[in-house]
Amino acid sequence: MKYARIDLQCKQYPLERLCAAVEVSLSGFHRYRLEPESPRAVANRGLLTAIRARHLESDGTDGAPRIHRDLLDEGRSNASSG
Repeated sequence: MKYARIDLQCKQYPLERLCAAVEVSLSGFHRYRLEPESPRAVANRGLLTAIRARHLESDGTDGAPRIHRDLLDEGRSNASSG
């Protein structure tokens, strides 16, 4: 997530300052740009999106146990990972 934010703003601000601001190395950012995102990272990002959407749908009233159960009921098998 930090690298993606840096990537969005690197044309407006110096790359070195952005990396320092979010406490990541310049070499780590360059590696992020060169290497494809892992399948696990893609799955985690999708799961986080689903969790946030479910929380918003409930007007912030549903907590982790209910959201977890709902995601499992929807067939999100990676909702039990972690």
